[in-house]
Order: sequence, then C-alpha cells, then structure tokens
Amino acid sequence: MRYVEIIDADAGLLMAGTFKGLTQAQIDKRFKEGRGQGQGADYKPFIYTRDVSSLGRSHRLLGSKSRRLHHFLSDLELAIFLTLDWSPRVTDIREQFPMMVVDTVRIAEEIGLAHGRYQGIPQVLTSDFLVDFDDQQRPTVAIQAKYSADLQKPEVIERLELERRYWLEKGIPWVIVTEREVPKEAIANIQWLYPAQSEDDISADELEHYRQLFLYEFRRDPDRRLTAIAQGLDVSGELEPGQALYWLRQLLARHCFLFDIGKPYRELSTKDLAVNPHYELQGLSSAAR
Repeated sequence: MRYVEIIDADAGLLMAGTFKGLTQAQIDKRFKEGRGQGQGADYKPFIYTRDVSSLGRSHRLLGSKSRRLHHFLSDLELAIFLTLDWSPRVTDIREQFPMMVVDTVRIAEEIGLAHGRYQGIPQVLTSDFLVDFDDQQRPTVAIQAKYSADLQKPEVIERLELERRYWLEKGIPWVIVTEREVPKEAIANIQWLYPAQSEDDISADELEHYRQLFLYEFRRDPDRRLTAIAQGLDVSGELEPGQALYWLRQLLARHCFLFDIGKPYRELSTKDLAVNPHYELQGLSSAAR
C-alpha cells in the first residue's frame, strides 16, 4: 500500500486551468458535505487536492493519528504535517481549515484590507492547520505554512494579518511556519519511519520478540550503531537481509525507544536511545489497531 501519493500539478493531474474562486452555491455545497467539520477520522478538509491546482506538488497522506487521508497543497505543508503527526503531544490535525466568512469580511473592513472575492462572493479563507495538543496551557494552535520568499509580497502580508487577527479574536494562538523552521534531518527520519508507523497488520507478539532481542543487543554494546546491530542480527539469526532493520524501524516508529528525531537514523547508536516507559500503553495498542 502506498501511504504517500504525490501529484505533479504541472503534469495536469489536478483540475485543469487556474482556480479562480467558488460561487456561493459551490461554497454552500462544500459545507453541506461536511467540509471543514468534524474531528479525527471524521474531519473533512475544506480543500481537497483535486479541487485546485497548486504551485509545486500536492500530496495525499494517511495520518497515523486520524487514520484518514490528509490533503496538502505543497511540500512544506507535508513536511509540517509529518512533524506534527510524529509528535506524541499532538492529538489531532485538521488541515485546510476554513475561517468563518462573516468574521473575515468584518475584520477586513475594520482594518481597511481587501477580502478575496469571486463574482462578488466573499471567498472562504483557510488556515493550513488547526492542531490540538495534549497541553492545557495551549490546547489548540492554528498554523499557516509559507515559504520565506513569499513573506515579502504585500498581498501575502495583508492576508496573513487578516488571518492573525481572526485567530486572535478566537483566543487561539497562530503561528507562521516556513521551510527554515523544519529541520531536514527530522523530516528525513520521519519519512523513513512513517510507513512503519501506519502499518496495521503488525503482530504484537513479533514486535515484543524483537523488542527484547534489540534490548539484549543494546546492553551488550552501547556504542554500536543501530544499523550495525541490525545487520549482525540478520546474520546470526539467519534472517533475510534487512529484516532486523525492518523490525527496528517498527519499534522506533511506535516510540518503543525514544531518540533525538533531528539526528539521522543511520548515525544512531545505542547510547542515543532511551527506553520509553509508556511503550506498552501506546506502542502495542497502536500495533493492534
């Protein structure tokens, strides 16, 4: 199964032509379909990748927390999502989240900014992410993904100010995330781990067997690199090449062992890992879903 589907907008696989806007009937239809509503597996983004052409690449990706297909309109959105979906503090991620038109129009009028319209109809503005955290001090945060080069454009600055004021009124923190805030090493690690984290047909017994096996090897030599340990287990256990690394990836993906996600996994040694004391609660239960 492919967990990431990349669509090249230039190849014409998205809607032909340039997206200009929605009529009132189209807006009403989307809300009637439940767009921008729900939580977790029931949430439906206001914009699907099939709805508009985007600059660069669009992506559809199965989320490990929501167990639904998420829709992203750029590589940057995908990178931010991967970081959020990996974090144990994040409980829900809603992408392409719509802001209430009545509020955005009012705010635009109050501060003297133009509001996007199509055929005279005010358009629904969206935040790239509305994220719920397991944090009583900051339970929800709105995120807008923007490439740093775009932050110099006057029309972008005005649009972001409108969005900032909207979430300020709602009492929800709002942040801009650019490509500079997303560590490349962390994204590479997450992209390696993510398919394993999303697999449903993993045997809890086999997972526990390899957990104990790796724990034994880790105690024997705390300075060996994980990849070398995995290769050694392939040989000593007469396994197919790469099988031990496969199970190590499953264990890391399920947070059995914790490590600095910003350090490339191929450079990790035993001393870089910490045993997760909550593994049985979150690791094996996720394997059984």
